[in-house]
Amino acid sequence: MVVCPGVQVNHKAIIRATSECILTLSFEYDTLAAQMELTNEQLLGIVDRALTEDVEEGDVTTNCIIPVESRGSGVIRAKSAGVISGLDIATLVFYRLDSRTELQQHVVEGTTVNSGDEILSLTGEMRALLTGERTALNFLMRLSGIATAAAKFAEKVAGTGCQILDTRKTTPGLRLLEKRAVVAGGCSNHRVGLYDMILIKENHIAAAGSIERAVAAAIEYNETMAIQNLAIEVETRNLDEVKQTCALDIDRIMLDNFSVEETAVAVKLIRSVKPDLEIEASGNMMLDNVRAYADAGVDFISVGSITHSAPALDLSMTITPL
Repeated sequence: MVVCPGVQVNHKAIIRATSECILTLSFEYDTLAAQMELTNEQLLGIVDRALTEDVEEGDVTTNCIIPVESRGSGVIRAKSAGVISGLDIATLVFYRLDSRTELQQHVVEGTTVNSGDEILSLTGEMRALLTGERTALNFLMRLSGIATAAAKFAEKVAGTGCQILDTRKTTPGLRLLEKRAVVAGGCSNHRVGLYDMILIKENHIAAAGSIERAVAAAIEYNETMAIQNLAIEVETRNLDEVKQTCALDIDRIMLDNFSVEETAVAVKLIRSVKPDLEIEASGNMMLDNVRAYADAGVDFISVGSITHSAPALDLSMTITPL
């Protein structure tokens, strides 16, 4: 159960966050929590914005039909096979509308489900169940769709030692949830934002004047300005740039839009110069070609489509009066 002491329901059917509200969710994230953990305040803020957007002055259909005292039960089921993510945010939607909601969780984050499998069962105020249904399903379907897409990519490179990474191509305001869903599906996170890694791309290089100047500036920043030493990655577009970049003091090199054949040549070149330099392939990565890139010897493959193009997992909620 989620315990939110001191939270009150207002007449607009939206519960506002209080700084004292404590969530005691028992989801089994394992390493997931350590890699991409959201604070209670972040979760509450996301849910409150979503409810405000949808409910506004109140759910007029529900409020004019359903008596305040009515209670009901609801079951969220899978209508197609996939990987579940977003259980906490979906559940919190109902708790923000009725803090006495009772929950039975049938799966944990990262569980693979089949069509017909039960995901969550809830009992509480009928108005809260009806009002929260779409918002909760929107979160759960979107995040489970990302986890499902990630699982498919992870399966394609299984056994190669290559890791599939996400990108910053995420829904504004939902990045941490979406990156957590990527991990739930078995892939890994690239940088969270512009603040936790130095990634020198084509336009940075053009603005600096050369790869060497851009990297020198990044190294100077690490030595004089950074609170902690940040990893430096450089994007390259051809073998000439790979040769230039290999000679520099960086942590990872990105091969952007290289063919599989070009990638294999670049990997051989890089390994001969710097065996421990991390190599990432990027650009138009799809399920039908990631295995070939992984077999070419790269350490990472970044895939934007996992977050920006993943289809939602089909889920539904059935509500029954009590």
